Amino acid sequence: MTVFSLRDFADHEQVVFCSDDASGLKAIIAVHNSNLGPALGGCRMWPYASEEEAIHDVLRLSRGMTYKSALAGLKLGGGKSVIIGNPRTDKSPALLDAFARALNNLNGRYIAAEDSGTSVADMKYLAERTAHVAGIVDKPTDGGGTRSGDPSPATALGTFVGIKAAVKAQLGRDSLDGVRVAVQGVGNVGFDLAQQLHAAGAKLWVTDIHQDNLRRAEAELGAVVVAPDAIYGQDVDVFAPCALGAVINDQTIPQLKARIVAGASNNQLAEARHGSELMRRGILYAPDYVINAGGIIDVYYERTGFDRAALLAHVEGIYGTLLEIFERASTEQRPTGEVADALAEARFKR
Repeated sequence: MTVFSLRDFADHEQVVFCSDDASGLKAIIAVHNSNLGPALGGCRMWPYASEEEAIHDVLRLSRGMTYKSALAGLKLGGGKSVIIGNPRTDKSPALLDAFARALNNLNGRYIAAEDSGTSVADMKYLAERTAHVAGIVDKPTDGGGTRSGDPSPATALGTFVGIKAAVKAQLGRDSLDGVRVAVQGVGNVGFDLAQQLHAAGAKLWVTDIHQDNLRRAEAELGAVVVAPDAIYGQDVDVFAPCALGAVINDQTIPQLKARIVAGASNNQLAEARHGSELMRRGILYAPDYVINAGGIIDVYYERTGFDRAALLAHVEGIYGTLLEIFERASTEQRPTGEVADALAEARFKR
């Protein structure tokens, strides 16, 4: 397999393969585009089944970060990194040391942040060894306290307002009271989102690979727990993917009863054509890199001078951005993903 010939290569500026025998590090860093600024994106650690799977993931994720930052109006490019391994058993100080050296070798072209399988604690550890990390600064909260640099609360908030925009556009409703939502994945972002939905009066169906997450959602939010394969076919208004990507595909689309797909996970469409299929079936899709941009907005404000009011206003602007995309898609009879791509490309390609 050659990287250049892959469909997902998509004009990447740089793809770096990093290894360290002593620590067992096997990582890939992808810089998709840096026209608007340094490439910033999370570092994911995952036990990929193959190196090919890891390459496809990092290429798709880094491209998505370019579009995400551009459409969010940030002076950032798009990048991502993946470490091949089980974060619960393979992560070690030596492995993180080796990854920090890899970041230093790129001299700031790529900036890492927390993602699936990595934590704020990991980023703070890296920050003692490299300047090229983000999401590490404690931030003030409404209650007068502080929270960690974890950007997931901002991601969840953006997804929440994005679901409100989709419900407005598709169902003609300003309220989420009584709206039925199936949340796939109730980890950090998914559970936070589910809490906001519950507080707004939505009814919840949830699934997750971790039983403790499900027990918490059931006990605290009154959510109905369903099996992972059953989440797609629930009789709901909104399907909210909040786990890994490529869950909207040839097998799952025919199962969907929801009229809206709007969630926090990256790369929800297995292929771009699945956006067209959703449109053909009358299902409104909130492009993932638009609705889940809250996290990168949070990290951007950390780097440029944190202002909580400005951050919240920026994240809540996702509502208006999505309404614009939905309206244009309806007028032009184009998939929402195509419209979003065109808007983003007009910003980072000029």
